[in-house]
Order: sequence, then structure tokens, then C-alpha cells
Amino acid sequence: MTNNLDILETFDNPNELRDYIIKITTPEFTCLCPKTGQPDFAEIILRYIPNQYCIELKSYKLYMHSYRSLGAFHEAITNKIADDLIALLNPRKLSLEAIFNVRGGVYTSVSVNHNWDERYS
Repeated sequence: MTNNLDILETFDNPNELRDYIIKITTPEFTCLCPKTGQPDFAEIILRYIPNQYCIELKSYKLYMHSYRSLGAFHEAITNKIADDLIALLNPRKLSLEAIFNVRGGVYTSVSVNHNWDERYS
């Protein structure tokens, strides 16, 4: 899998003393099925409590678009995105959910949690 981390940019958290949740929804995420080469479509929901940095949204959009021609299993791509964001932001807490559209009568949803618990859901 490629390293798209250099696309992502951050800015300083404007209120580092407070725990607050940033939620970013990407309803038109696409990647390729590694078996068939056909497109897979998903909604990606990112929730995080920032530490020192917040993610810059335009760079996040470009980062998500960089997966359009990448073939990867749903589990691998979800974990890759979470790993990249954790490495970049070092957030206090992070939750990433990828809800893939139906293919062959099967829905897939993959969730990754980093220091996340139910009270933030």
C-alpha cells in the first residue's frame, strides 16, 4: 500500500486545553477491489479529540481521493487510514469507521478505535 502521509497537513489546535470532538464524514470514498479491480464505495466517518494538531480539511480530501486507484481489502485500507492519522495527529482519542456499500449482497463495516470509549460515540 502506498504512503500518502505527505499529502496531509495540520494546523495548531486552537483550544488544546479542552477535550472536544471533531467529526469528519466522507460520504463518497472510493478504492478498488483487489480481486476484481472494480470500485468499492464507502462512507468514512472520522471522530477525534485533537491533542496539539488538527487536520486541515483540503489536504484530508486530497488524501482520501488518493485511494481511488488503489486496490486493497476493506480491513487493510481502514487500518492504513487510521494508522496514518494517528501518526500525523497523535490525537488524544480517535475513531474511524468505514461503511462499505453492498457488493454481492454483503455489507462490510470496519471500525478502528484508538483510546476511544463509548461515552464519546
